[in-house]
Amino acid sequence: MARCRDAARYFCIQTIRGIFMHKYIQGPCASSRGRSLNSSVRRARCHGTETNTRVLRLLISLCLASTLSVASAADSPSFGDLLRQAQASAPLLLEQAANVRAAAADVRQSQTWLNPTLTATAEDLGAPKQGGSSQRQDTYTVTQVFEVGGKRNARVTAERKKAMTAGARERQARVAYAAELAIVYATAEAMQRRKEVADAEAARAEDDLRAAQALVKAGREAQLRLVQAQASLAAAQSDVLAASAASTSALARLTALVGATEPLTRITHPLLSATAPTPASAWNAADTPALATAVAEREALTAQVRIEEKRWLPDIGVSLGMRRYGWTDEKAATVGLSATIPLFDRNKAGINAARERVEGASQRVEAARLEAIATHGSATAQVLASDMRVRALEQGELAATEAYRLGRLAYDAGKASLLELLAIRRALAESQQRTIEARLERIRAIATLSTAEGRIAFGDTQ
Repeated sequence: MARCRDAARYFCIQTIRGIFMHKYIQGPCASSRGRSLNSSVRRARCHGTETNTRVLRLLISLCLASTLSVASAADSPSFGDLLRQAQASAPLLLEQAANVRAAAADVRQSQTWLNPTLTATAEDLGAPKQGGSSQRQDTYTVTQVFEVGGKRNARVTAERKKAMTAGARERQARVAYAAELAIVYATAEAMQRRKEVADAEAARAEDDLRAAQALVKAGREAQLRLVQAQASLAAAQSDVLAASAASTSALARLTALVGATEPLTRITHPLLSATAPTPASAWNAADTPALATAVAEREALTAQVRIEEKRWLPDIGVSLGMRRYGWTDEKAATVGLSATIPLFDRNKAGINAARERVEGASQRVEAARLEAIATHGSATAQVLASDMRVRALEQGELAATEAYRLGRLAYDAGKASLLELLAIRRALAESQQRTIEARLERIRAIATLSTAEGRIAFGDTQ
């Protein structure tokens, strides 16, 4: 990072210094050397000086902006370190952690008792007096409602099942996030390598252009070959621009995914070279986070059925109070008992609806089980196939590199044409691009397999 800032500062200093030297070598418009010139020349020189001043100001601003942007950027740490950092900064993971804490709070809330009710009643306010005394009566009552028939226990159990569901979803989100982060990280690295391949291709195109110019000048090649070399260089330079834009976009997505405060500018710890892990010896479909979440959701809905079955049961209210008589200072205690009567509503439709939700959840569990089995089998095959494909393409890349070296020697010796050299060079670039794409596909397959097995993708990568 410090080297990038120093390089930016050095570039700015050298640029500004060059403009200053150019300005003062040309001289001001009112210098002694310009006195012998006519007015039109002096005006042109003054206009050029003003233009240089504006250009100087613009370049100073651009240099300062580039230096600040470089200073605020950062290289990406290793995937393992980035995954650990994301635990405290990634919005997706923070959301799931908040949901787990909310579910735990709901469990604590479900264990609380119902609040008592305080009632104050004034009776016989306008009644005629009896023997000159008021017949008013003031009654103060405290009523406590008790849930009977296991209603409170059913409610607590249901909230605990919901908390377990939130935990299963949080685990599923973490496993899925690690897989997505691995793919995005590897994609950013692949785009960076494609940029390097494009840069190397442009450099080879420049070398071929210089060689073609020398051969055309010596009369050993036609002018058409020089035009073809120039066209090839222009295509290579356009590929460099496209690869640079793709690399910038991939790094921006990686920065947003991890919630980093500073933009990541470069991948310095490779992940594309990671090999496939050893397949799980005793894999079970229940290990898949998606299936575990579906099972937890079904159990939560099953617990909700118990709540609906007990909802119609009456709540018993016990009242204790005191009554004060208006015509005397005497007081009396009151005791009461109340209960709801399930005469019209026994919650039959609510119970049926809850049971149907459980049936729907059971079907989702079966679908998740079948999907887990299919995904695991497909991912296992993809990992094995992609690993063999990478090995084959690496051998092909070595052969293409050697072919270009021999083709360049033959072209310099006049034993091969420019068209043959361009074809060989194009084959080398395509071979390198295919190798990068195959390595990226292997990372995708490994991430999918890790998700199917309920493992954190590349969790042991440092």
